[in-house]
Order: sequence, then C-alpha cells, then structure tokens
Amino acid sequence: MNRRAFIGSAAAGLALPGCVATPRPSSAGAASGCLPPVEVAPARVIRTVAGLRPFRRSGFVVRAEALGDKRLVHNYGHGGAGITLSWGSSKLAVQLGLQGHSGPVAVIGAGIMGLTTARLVQEAGFPVTVYTEALPPDTTSNIAGGQISPYGHFSEDEVTPQWRAQFAAAMDYSWRRFQIMVGDDYGIRWLPTYQESANVSRWSDRFHPDARALAPAEHPFPVERMVRYNTMYVETGRFLRELTKDVQVAGGRIEVRKFAAPAQIAALSERLVLNCTGLGSSALFGDRELHPVRGQLAILLPQPEVRYAFAGSAGYMFPRADGILLGGTFEEDEWEAAPQPAAIARIVESHRGLFGGFRCRS
Repeated sequence: MNRRAFIGSAAAGLALPGCVATPRPSSAGAASGCLPPVEVAPARVIRTVAGLRPFRRSGFVVRAEALGDKRLVHNYGHGGAGITLSWGSSKLAVQLGLQGHSGPVAVIGAGIMGLTTARLVQEAGFPVTVYTEALPPDTTSNIAGGQISPYGHFSEDEVTPQWRAQFAAAMDYSWRRFQIMVGDDYGIRWLPTYQESANVSRWSDRFHPDARALAPAEHPFPVERMVRYNTMYVETGRFLRELTKDVQVAGGRIEVRKFAAPAQIAALSERLVLNCTGLGSSALFGDRELHPVRGQLAILLPQPEVRYAFAGSAGYMFPRADGILLGGTFEEDEWEAAPQPAAIARIVESHRGLFGGFRCRS
C-alpha cells in the first residue's frame, strides 16, 4: 500500500547484472539505475519527534464571520497538507479578509499558516501583528516532513464541489509560490521521488511532473510496482526561521500571547483577525470536527549523497540537510505529541528492510 493510499484509507479520506551508478537525477523520465541506499540502523537515529496534524474530514476551513465588531477569517484544518497548501490557503484567507478593510491586521498563530498569512498581508500593504502561544521551532509545522504533495487532509465522500474548487485554487497558488522560493535561503529543493504504486495515472498531474512507471531495471527498490516523479521538498526548520525574519524585516510585530476564549481576541485593537491556530481551533472556536492525527518521525544522520525520496508500504523517506526523515504513521485521535518507542522502532525496522533489500548499490 503506497503512502497516499495508506493515509487516504486512514483518513476516510534484486542484484542487477550490469548495474552501474548514474549521475545525479534531474528528470523523472531519466533512468535511475542504482541509487545510494540510506544507511538505516537504530544507532544512526539522532532524534525522534511526533506532531499532531489538524485534520477535518470535510477539509480545511477558509471562512469569514463576525466577532463582535471585528471580521474574523479562519484558515485552519489542513491535516497532512499544511506545508503544501500554506501559501494558497493563506492567499484565499487574506483575499477574503482584506476586502474593504483598512488599518492594521492581527494574525493568530505562528506556524506555517500564520507566517504565510502574515507575509501576504504585508505584501498587500497592511501592517500586521502575529499573536502566538508558541514560536518556531516549537510549532507543529517544524515537525512536518515538507513534501509538496497534498495528502491526508480530507475524506473523499465528505467534501463538497465548492470545497474542491477552494482546494484547487489553494494548490495552484502554493505550487507557483514555492517554485520561486527554491534555493538554500528557504531550504527548498526539487527531488525525484520513488512512489510505490501500480497506478501511474494517479500521479500524472502537473503537481507531480514527469511521472512515469518504472521497469524493475530502472530502480533498485525491492518492490513490484514503482512510479517516479519530481516534486519540491522543504526543510521546515530553515523555512520557518526565514519566514519569521521576513515578517520582522518588513515591520511586522510578533507577540507571545495565549488566547483562552474568543472574547480575548475580540478585545484586540485590530479590526481584522486571521485565525491560523490549527488544532487549537478545536477548543478556541468549538470546531468539534477538528481532531488530531499523530505523525511520528525517526531522523537519521544526514547523508548528502541521498538525493531522492521514497514513499510506499515501508513508510516514507525524505532526505534533508538536517537529517534523513523516516516516517509512516497516521494515528487518528491521538492527543499526545510524543514519539512512541514501539512505533519508532517499527519505522526504523521497515526502512532497514527496504534499503537493505536494494537490488544494486551505487
């Protein structure tokens, strides 16, 4: 079961003769041949983390309402697609909020949604203050894997055509915005991704360029069906640090403050408030559909030579400068944001089997 199928179901929702090393991959249409395997062992784990994805079966919320004499715009509930949809969802929220508005703007939350929302408010010419209970690196967004590919953020039979149009608009803007930010400054890069899948058409869209099915001789993984495409990956810690600096350099204020009730938000001086509190919106605004989905990661020592990603039945592997991320859990209604030793051990062992089974070595 591939990564998307695994998450969707939870949310609903080998030596080759003549094998030689290949150059650094640049196109999903190029033959892969051998790849450097990830060196997986418990002794190579440098840290473990767990985060709570804010999941709603009917999809993320971008909606405006009145809060006393204020206009309140919600932007939360993105499940496992928060990084992917951040710029686009925030664009929709800012456009909705700024219609007819003048004066300063308040943003609640300093995760990926709060920071992208704040930057877009600034780009529109408005002063902004970010109010937040926690700052990076102590936000859920810092724990995200950072693949730009939407998954695990809705249930297929519970979304409306209107929501699908909202999602399409958000994905379109995010996809274009991340492309112009590629580089070391924000920790964004393109990588070929090997997806265990028997259905190449599932990945044949503009958000997975150059997707094609691979023959066994074109990859070293010990799996029966493989699709390869390109997408962008975000080193989330670096990205959030740079976004925070951008907000501040542009004159934005960041104030650490916890809100226990909407009345406290209504007491702010700003007349426009954008709510980007993620899972916090469950208690703060009474969204009972919003619930956590825990994701756990084991991070291995970095391997700069690993310049590809994988997702499939073994879990997923995303290489970053700060370590090799191994994941694969999607645990609904788990409220404890702490890594579980048994789950981490399973993640490490499944990836050790995957990379230990490589059919060739570069």
